[in-house]
Amino acid sequence: MTVDVAELVHTRAHRPEAIAEAAARRVRRPLIGATGRLMIVAADHPARGALGVGDRALAMADRADLLGRLCLALGRPGVDGVLASADILDDLLLLGALDGKVVMGSMNRGGLQGARFELDDRFTGHRPEDIERLGFDAGKLLLRIDYDDPGSLTTLESAARAVDAMAARRLPVFVEPFISRRDAGGRPANDLSADAVTRSIAIASGLGGSSAYTWLKVPVTDDPDDMARVMATTTLPAVLLGGDVAGSAEDRAGAYEKWRGALRLPTVRGLVAGRSLLYPADGDVAAAVDTAAGLL
Repeated sequence: MTVDVAELVHTRAHRPEAIAEAAARRVRRPLIGATGRLMIVAADHPARGALGVGDRALAMADRADLLGRLCLALGRPGVDGVLASADILDDLLLLGALDGKVVMGSMNRGGLQGARFELDDRFTGHRPEDIERLGFDAGKLLLRIDYDDPGSLTTLESAARAVDAMAARRLPVFVEPFISRRDAGGRPANDLSADAVTRSIAIASGLGGSSAYTWLKVPVTDDPDDMARVMATTTLPAVLLGGDVAGSAEDRAGAYEKWRGALRLPTVRGLVAGRSLLYPADGDVAAAVDTAAGLL
């Protein structure tokens, strides 16, 4: 799909209220459809300054190109919806691309990639009241915990209050937890060992005064054979985090097989993937999306 940037800019400049009007008339659907599964395309990376895909440092910087890829992905069979920051969702509303789709607002984007404060994941995106006002279907928050960083306690408390606020509105919130550590150069990295992912799930499951509306968004562990033990940590429904799958066709096939195995677990209800589907190495967005949707 070719996106008319001039038209989008004209509407934003002359009729900013058109965004709220488009949200009000959007055709909604249940979070979980007839299949009982969720296939969500993620595009909230730019709001955290994370524009790279594989070895392409600014792959996501062209907004018209990104919107075109998102519209193509959302039009493929089996794709239930999108996760994005406010600016991208506003564009998709104006493009009429969100009718009949699950819309998830990204809530905390303050931990900018590469910043000294990267693990300070403050809530700079959608607030619970924004998600409710716009008639969106869910929110998502990132929870990175560094045991050596006292600031992680602030992040935990902020995440818990967001869980409370979403539960009070009966809105699902997808919590994406990691145990993180800084390397010798001070760069944070997520620990994907089975023990670390198990701990992160246990911590995230206990956030807030109610877990009734809490979902988890979890990575596949370094050893996918450990996923059954890891997911036994909770009874909360979960979706898999797709991540940035770069490399050869064999590498991508291996990642898909890891997803396929984890999707058989009773706790796992779907998949949220972004860059690996929107920017596949071969450039075929439709094929990448169809392959991922087929896993469900």
